[in-house]
Amino acid sequence: MALLSVENLNIRFGNSTAVDGISFSINEGEVLGLVGESGSGKSVTSLAILRLLAPSAAMTGTIHFDGHNLLELSEKQMRARRGRDISMIFQEPMTALNPAMTIGEQIAEAVRVHHPKLNKAEVKDRVLESLNNVALPDPTRRSKDYPHQFSGGQRQRIMIAMAVVNQPRLLIADEPTTALDVTVQAQILRLLRDLREQHGLSMLFISHDLAVTAQTADRVAVMRHGHILETNTAAELFRAPQDDYTRALLAAVPTMHTDRTRPLATL
Repeated sequence: MALLSVENLNIRFGNSTAVDGISFSINEGEVLGLVGESGSGKSVTSLAILRLLAPSAAMTGTIHFDGHNLLELSEKQMRARRGRDISMIFQEPMTALNPAMTIGEQIAEAVRVHHPKLNKAEVKDRVLESLNNVALPDPTRRSKDYPHQFSGGQRQRIMIAMAVVNQPRLLIADEPTTALDVTVQAQILRLLRDLREQHGLSMLFISHDLAVTAQTADRVAVMRHGHILETNTAAELFRAPQDDYTRALLAAVPTMHTDRTRPLATL
């Protein structure tokens, strides 16, 4: 049985349809890549899984996680799952992190919410262990620093530490390498791969970057205008795409063999 199973999910904001009848699943220990251009509905889908959409969003369909339909749970029941069973790495760490709190306190808050019986020393140990796991230098000292005192890559590591500190079963990574240079990007991808192997994480990896997705995902779903057009193993999808849009996406990516005298392909 799949750990996460989304069936016929529809999301509307007033008269506008953001997601139109999509279905996909993620098995234990599997990484599903969800790719597509900006505005295709990828991030809205991830927020729907965590029930973090605004009250104006109308949702139908089912989102089953570990045998329970998340759309039928109360808000109290969902709060118990967010950050414990399902965690998320948001797109922009500088806006996701609280600028007025030290990063150690922010991670500690995530621990205390789900483990209120832990004492102060035990919480601190978990915070430092989490920062060590994401290879943040000198975590004891740096845990007392504020978000603006870190580089973009370090802030992304802090977001990952916060997301995995409670050892969730499913990690949603929403564009986790956006705005990072290629060297830092490679470090973050390697870190996610290591954490997956250590903790058996399942992952929904959301990206518009096909090259990054090819390195990370076991299977890939291609999304456009609120629809999933194609789902296949990463190897097969990149080798022999079936949908015209998928072929257009791949053609728009420059390679070492691209004719630089001609304009890049557009969608």
